Amino acid sequence: MPQANAKLNAFPVFVRVEGETVAIVGGGEEALAKARLIGQSSAVLRIIAENAEPELLAFIAQFGASHVAAPYDASQLDGAVMVFAASGDETLDRQVAVDARHSGIPVNAVDRPELCDFFTPALVNRAPVAIAIGTEGAGPVLAQMLRGRIDQMLPPSLGSLATLAASLRGAAEKLLPRGNVRRRFWNSFFQGAPAHAVEAGQLSRAHDAAVDLLLSNAPACGHIALVGAGPGAEDLLTLRAHRLLMEADVIVHDALVPEAVVAMGRRDAERLPVGKRKGCHTKSQAEINALLVELGRQGKRVVRLKSGDPLVFGRAGEEMAALRDAGIAYEVVPGVTAAFAAAADFELPLTLRGVSSSMVFTTGHDLKGNSLPDWAKLAISGATVAVYMGRSVAAEVAGRLIEAGLSPDTAVAVVENASLANRRRFHGTLADLPSLEARGDLSGPVMTIIGDAVAGANFERSEPLAACRTASASVAAEGVQP
Repeated sequence: MPQANAKLNAFPVFVRVEGETVAIVGGGEEALAKARLIGQSSAVLRIIAENAEPELLAFIAQFGASHVAAPYDASQLDGAVMVFAASGDETLDRQVAVDARHSGIPVNAVDRPELCDFFTPALVNRAPVAIAIGTEGAGPVLAQMLRGRIDQMLPPSLGSLATLAASLRGAAEKLLPRGNVRRRFWNSFFQGAPAHAVEAGQLSRAHDAAVDLLLSNAPACGHIALVGAGPGAEDLLTLRAHRLLMEADVIVHDALVPEAVVAMGRRDAERLPVGKRKGCHTKSQAEINALLVELGRQGKRVVRLKSGDPLVFGRAGEEMAALRDAGIAYEVVPGVTAAFAAAADFELPLTLRGVSSSMVFTTGHDLKGNSLPDWAKLAISGATVAVYMGRSVAAEVAGRLIEAGLSPDTAVAVVENASLANRRRFHGTLADLPSLEARGDLSGPVMTIIGDAVAGANFERSEPLAACRTASASVAAEGVQP
């Protein structure tokens, strides 16, 4: 599995080629493919081929490319900013690469990555917008597959919209201050009335809408999005959550939200950790509420990033109340809650026909009182119970449920770091559950699922809790021996 911090061996850049010469050495299919690719630019093409095939000759005639119909010579590369060795002859391609490097010209040798100074990408062309996909020569077919997918996503009008944006850039920089105001204008430009008009082919109306937007003096309105970051894996983030992260001026995030998820936001967004974890900057809930209100009053677009789902033990209710009282616009974006991620890790049906038709989400803390909570009665009647942050209260949960009448043999599944590559899974019975408290090696968030439906899970990749209980008992016994 590739490392998360894997380094690129080829860094992608866009090279200015307007009016510059690009030389292609070769007369067959490989040369024609490169000619067609570079022909999408405003470069001056020089085809060096003593015996060019008919299709390449037709391309040269159609596009007005320069044709050097002579045996290859190093002097034919003079003045080029890029060279493609595309002869299909390894000896000749290698000589072209040597000559190009000797003259300080970057060279690409088709299908010979060891001779390449650069790699040509699969290109999605919406000039002046271009999306280049590269694999460092390792998977051209993969790059073409990705190009096809991206091409379908982008409207043909994107190039016209970008051209209109370029014509307004100077005015925007003159009239709008740097930072949120200018960024807000461009967000509205690319997603609002100007974009819709361009897509409809109404370029004049698009220009008028853009000018109206540019001259508008309406103050920026703050907006807070309470976003569920999911259980940890960044690819479980919703599309809406990702879009809001890319638009946010400020990201206010909890400690349990992994850096990989926070990093999915805009690179220049301000990031404010407000977690309640050892080693992290902490704020009280009242301070977090006040911070969100203040950011909203400043006209900022804020993503309040919460682990799991904001409405499941996320204290979103208090934050929404504070925003409502202050008149700040907000929205809630659901996320995958840890119980669902843990169930998926175990292939565990949370509801099972004929076994369990209801669910309970709890932190277990309400078991500390003298009276048994109502949900405990549901557990006894067959509901599946998901206990959040369950390691520290495992013994209490097990003891109170057994005391209330739930069978000690009821199936239990436990997941540390649900959804992540380093997750750990344990299975057993309610009687085994107290052994969790002695597991000091479980430093990540722990989710415990209890109920008869748990018996339908896949335990092939999990450890038995009974072994943990036996080990804990042995340690305890050794500790009291004289």
